[in-house]
Parts: sequence; structure tokens; C-alpha cells
Amino acid sequence: MSNLDVSAPRHSLGEDIFAILVGTLFISFGIVLFKKAGLLTGGTSGVAFLAYYLAAIPFGVAFFVINLPFYILALMRMGWRFTVKTFCAVALVSVMSETHAYFIEIGKLQPFYAGVVGGLMLGMGFIVLFRHQASLGGINILALYLQDKYGIRAGKFQMGIDLAVLIVSLLAVEWRLVLASIVGALAMNAVIWINHRQDRYVAWSAA
Repeated sequence: MSNLDVSAPRHSLGEDIFAILVGTLFISFGIVLFKKAGLLTGGTSGVAFLAYYLAAIPFGVAFFVINLPFYILALMRMGWRFTVKTFCAVALVSVMSETHAYFIEIGKLQPFYAGVVGGLMLGMGFIVLFRHQASLGGINILALYLQDKYGIRAGKFQMGIDLAVLIVSLLAVEWRLVLASIVGALAMNAVIWINHRQDRYVAWSAA
């Protein structure tokens, strides 16, 4: 990744692995909450949600396949380490989002509660991945590239894209659920916007 201060503290390989596991666990559970409540997110995951709701394609399968083309941009712009970590993160979220149901059963879930709590979990999961030079592919790769290259805040860029996807989703999802999804997107991106700043966190990964 560009603009890294190599004199800053460095993450070890073990720290990177642990962070990716924790980050994807948070994100996949946030996705489970969204799925249970009938909500969506933005970006590539939003497209995966639409495939799940409209065509009954398992979210994990759709999410993994949709992200495949973006690895080319990741490899060209962000380097092979970032690409490998991102591929692993996408694969883990794809699997975990389908396997949480084997360990927990959720009965009743209010959509706006799911939007806030799920959005916060997604945001914290993304922060963990971003700080270890990984992402969940798709728009996240583009957002991180634009921040590193042009100084455009990743959270602000993602918020705009996410809101656009959610507006399009009005064609497939009840408007109340779209409204709850927007609340979730705001919660997620607020966490990223506030916390993902290079002047506040300078550790980097070379593994």
C-alpha cells in the first residue's frame, strides 16, 4: 500500500491473521443480522444481497463471485500482499455468513435495531481489516485506492456509493426496510469515517 511510513510499528504475520479472522467474524455476523431482518448494504455486498433476495442465490456464493473481477485492480494498484489478504477476507466472509446459522438461531429481530447494531459491527470489522491492509474487495478496494492516491476519505466515498445502491434497491425491497438499511449504512460508514485516519493509526503490515 502506498503512503505507509515504514518507520512506524509493524504488524506481525500472526497479528495480521488474527485481525483478518476477527474482522471477518464481525462483518459476517453483521451480515447475518441484515439477512434476518431483510436489509441490504451498499457496494458489492449490496448486489449480493439483491441476488439473495431476488434469485435465492446464497449470499456467500454471490458475494464471492461478484468480487472476482476486482482482484485485478487490487493487484495492479494495491500490491499482491493486499490482494492475498483481501481474497482471504472475502472467502472467510462468504463462508462465515452462511455458517453462523449452525451456531446461533435468531428469532425476532427489529429492522432498525438490526440496521444500527449490524452497521456498527460491519464498520468495526472494516476498520480492523483496513488497519491490517486488507478489505472486502469491490468498492472497498476502490475506496482505499482513492484515499491513498488522492486523499479522498474512504468512509465518505463509500457512504455515497452505498446510498446510491440502497436507492436502487427500492425496486426490490419494501421502503421501510430500505430506510432501516440506510440507517445501517450510516452507522457503518460513520465508524469508518471517524476511525480510519492515517494520522491516528500508523502501524502497517509487511507480511
